[in-house]
Amino acid sequence: MEKEMIAMLLAGGQGSRLYALTEKLAKPAVPFGGKYRIIDFPLSNCVNSGIDTVGILTQYQPLVLNEYIGNGQPWDLDRLHGGVHVLPPYQKASGSDWYKGTANAICQNISFIERYNPKYVIILSGDQICKQDYSDFLRFHKEKNAEFSVAVMEVPWEEASRFGLMVADETDRITEFQEKPKEPKSNLASMGIYIFNWDILKKYLLEDDADPNSENDFGNNIIPNLLRDGRKMYAYHFDGYWKDVGTISSLWEANMEVLDPEHSGIDLFDENWKIYSRNSGMAGHHISETAEVTNSMITDGCKVSGSVKHSILFDGVTVEEGATVEDAVVMGGTTIRSGAIVKHCIVAENVTINEQAIVGAMPTAEEKGVATIASDVSIGRGAKIGPNAMVRNNVKDGEEEW
Repeated sequence: MEKEMIAMLLAGGQGSRLYALTEKLAKPAVPFGGKYRIIDFPLSNCVNSGIDTVGILTQYQPLVLNEYIGNGQPWDLDRLHGGVHVLPPYQKASGSDWYKGTANAICQNISFIERYNPKYVIILSGDQICKQDYSDFLRFHKEKNAEFSVAVMEVPWEEASRFGLMVADETDRITEFQEKPKEPKSNLASMGIYIFNWDILKKYLLEDDADPNSENDFGNNIIPNLLRDGRKMYAYHFDGYWKDVGTISSLWEANMEVLDPEHSGIDLFDENWKIYSRNSGMAGHHISETAEVTNSMITDGCKVSGSVKHSILFDGVTVEEGATVEDAVVMGGTTIRSGAIVKHCIVAENVTINEQAIVGAMPTAEEKGVATIASDVSIGRGAKIGPNAMVRNNVKDGEEEW
């Protein structure tokens, strides 16, 4: 049975710029917004857009991600024909061969795509927070009679040189591609979300795979090759919420924007575009009479007896009486004991911050860092963690890390 369009989700990134947060899990499995993981967003977009077949290409630290995806049931992707499939690199006789690049990852899975004989393939990124209707994108692709389309967002000109940029004419046809140029000719940033006609994608993947000098990458190789051959390439303007959460500061910003849906455009309570998740099934949160909670998101299973301001607490977080949490992202299972002060930081899962410890600080005009604590770490009594610290190991009572 043929599918009109299937999705291939690139979820293999090491996420090295997220440092301590991705030492034990793949970047798409990083928790986000209280009840979610980053990968919930592209998967939910697929379901909401009517795409029922998704290949997830994993590579780095895939165990948590594989376990989380399971049979795809939370996203209504447990199908007899189609559904969600985790696709690790193939094992060769000499051991595993890692995906060499984004294009190689898709190329290694041509046989998976052929099973569904789709007319179109959409390539998605597993490390973005984005609510997008892919069916509207496909409608654009068909109207333009395109062979390749890329979702773009207008970015401020002064920031344009940080992105891969699509230069397009008045009909949105792409005439040039610039990868992080010093002198940008366009402010249309590629979101790394592509729709290809399958016959075109297959042809260019096979040609690229046969080129020993290629980096096997969409941005560096496939897109320039399409341009070289004068293919029908178009830029689809997207104006919703999109954030690449590849850095500590952008992950923190995106979590903070969840608290202000009116201005940021990311509304996790939108009934018309639900974000599905493998929820933990915990009991509701408990706010005690000593608690002071303002402008925060408190997830199921939390117990709050202290002060929480402008923060996100994931499931099962405990904030004891006398503890202060402000401008912080605190991931699941973490305990913040009495008298501890936790500010302007990201605290990973199952951390213990003991009595009177100080983690992070509100930034000054000169310093804009975000303190980060890795999972399963214990911060000792009276310890001090500086505003730019990246803590991977236990900190003893009274010690300081900056």
